Amino acid sequence: MRCYAGIDAGSTYIKVAIIDENKTLLEYKVTPTGIDARNTAREIIDALCNDAGISPSDILSITSTGYSRRRIDIADENVTEIKAHAVGVLWAAPEGADIRTIIDVGGQDSKVISLDEQGEVKNFVMNDKCAAGTGRFLETLARVIELSVEEIGPFSLESKAPCRINSTCAVFAESEVISLLARGKKPVDIIAGIHTSLSKRISGMARKAGLESDVLLAGGGGLNPGLVAAFEDELMMDIHVAQNPQLNGAIGAALLAGNLS
Repeated sequence: MRCYAGIDAGSTYIKVAIIDENKTLLEYKVTPTGIDARNTAREIIDALCNDAGISPSDILSITSTGYSRRRIDIADENVTEIKAHAVGVLWAAPEGADIRTIIDVGGQDSKVISLDEQGEVKNFVMNDKCAAGTGRFLETLARVIELSVEEIGPFSLESKAPCRINSTCAVFAESEVISLLARGKKPVDIIAGIHTSLSKRISGMARKAGLESDVLLAGGGGLNPGLVAAFEDELMMDIHVAQNPQLNGAIGAALLAGNLS
């Protein structure tokens, strides 16, 4: 069997995807990066080969991307996250969608990528300096509400009167949330307000990058229905969610490894 692997080595999680020559996703895994991205990547590849019933020698090429891409010594080449995500759209977008904007909400950074009619990158904007525009913002404030990050998305959809979160800094926003709780505001309305705040910040990045529809949401943010709804309200358009949204970069890297893009 001819197989190809993509490794998206993020600062928080490593995402690995193995595909065959027909672009079929055979196996994948998302796991914390840990302190040794190289060793984590090797262990994942071995485990996925075992699960798929293939030999590591069946993987003809490996491409890495992401924050720690240059540390992945089992990769034959590495590419930028921007390139990997642009290629991943070919696999991840719903049938019939003409994706012109990718919004990737990760744990430590967020990025918006603008594509032309041929799917080539026209422009991109990244937020990697402040947690307020990333998944970390949601995780931090979810802990204050005493909910897991998996719970807050569906929970936020129940809100009838979202609170206004004014702080654009994650540290100050945490204090603001504590103050809102002390004033008796409902946790569901605070959570909805947090989603609105994050969507406004990233939507500003999208407009700066040259927002056009159709829009694809990838990264861990794609698993959060509350964030999807907040983006749709803020951008006033439908948002497509990538298949396996956390894998968009890894699948793009795998397609590049097999020259299947």
